Amino acid sequence: MNERDTLKINKQNHLEIGGVDCVFLAKKYGTPLYVYDKAYIENVCDAYQKTLNVEYGLGKISFASKSFCCKDILRTIKSKDLGVDVVSIGELKTALAVNFSPENIIFHGNNKSYKDLEFAIQNKVGLIVVDAYSELDDVNEIANRIGVIQNLLIRVNPGVEAHTHHYIQTANPDSKFGFSIGIEAINVIKKALDLKGLSLKGLHCHIGSQIFEEKSFEIATEKMIDFYALINNQLGVDFDILDLGGGFGIYYYDGDKKMNLSSYQNFIKKITTTLKNKIEQVKIKKPYLILEPGRSIVGEAGITLYTAGRIKEIKDLKNYIAIDGGMFENPRFALYQAKYSVVAAERMNNPATKTYTIAGKCCESGDIIAENVSLPEIKEGEILAVLSTGAYNYSMASNYNRNLVPAVVMVKDGLDYLAVKGQTYEDLLKNDL
Repeated sequence: MNERDTLKINKQNHLEIGGVDCVFLAKKYGTPLYVYDKAYIENVCDAYQKTLNVEYGLGKISFASKSFCCKDILRTIKSKDLGVDVVSIGELKTALAVNFSPENIIFHGNNKSYKDLEFAIQNKVGLIVVDAYSELDDVNEIANRIGVIQNLLIRVNPGVEAHTHHYIQTANPDSKFGFSIGIEAINVIKKALDLKGLSLKGLHCHIGSQIFEEKSFEIATEKMIDFYALINNQLGVDFDILDLGGGFGIYYYDGDKKMNLSSYQNFIKKITTTLKNKIEQVKIKKPYLILEPGRSIVGEAGITLYTAGRIKEIKDLKNYIAIDGGMFENPRFALYQAKYSVVAAERMNNPATKTYTIAGKCCESGDIIAENVSLPEIKEGEILAVLSTGAYNYSMASNYNRNLVPAVVMVKDGLDYLAVKGQTYEDLLKNDL
């Protein structure tokens, strides 16, 4: 466990998050239950933006809301004066619902429809990140019809390999995202510069997710600035903005590096140092820097609480603990074999004497949450906690097998409150005809 002041073992030998006993939370709200440490989220936001201000002085952290999007988290992000990036009208409407300033919203997506773009432009979204050639024509037509000039970035692939699961690598030449740096990207840039309804502010890249190697970000930064210099020489354009995306890794299990606020500050320092040195070397204008962390802000802040159900022991083969959740509220193992730390929330310091596979309740053999987990001998009814579930769990939750999406609870300084109500069966059935 990656312990911190707000995630630790209390005097009752229980797991405690945000000053609140997890066993108490499970009894109060029921399980499965998403729980978020609000203070940790705020601290990471502060560490990112303050370090960017000190080390570079010109830029903004923009929260990648795809990692976790609801009104409460976006209110927190807004209170920290961060921006937000969205990839759907649903995420955009959530940001607007909490009065997020449109100029601080970035709209991403590789297949934004005409209606999506129209809604974004009508609502004065600060930046649209273009991910397809024909998208330029749609943005231009809408902007001209409405009578505005739409600011945009173009997404490019710097071709930097990030050593992570291939499903979450996003900057390879054959990626569904963006344009490869070189003649392909130059042609798109030329077209954008010729369209009267657009103002091309710069370029965006994102090399992948769950990355621990600082070198990957340094190389991507250098490649992007080299390309900026090339565009300046060939087209006489000085871009105002550089968006380097996000992708910083978090601690999930013992094979991962344990991260803290200093670790994330160091990512910013490495990127900004590389950026400043490279700008000085190629002699271009200093761009406004945008970074888009998501997982690293909310990932370790979130845990999921479960109640242990049936225990199945197969002699000399495997021990299963079936929980009251599963792939309907955490599909990441089923998608790309994501690994997690699991703890017995009411017996934290007890010796781990058995190895278990944590299985969900869905009718799928692949409905697994974690494999080869060392725990005390577990009995039915005990509370288990799966750690580092704050990113891409609630976001990807579904109603598979007609299960319900759990509630979201926020905790801070010993207090807890409901941020998102859990679904009811009435919610589940209300759209059926």
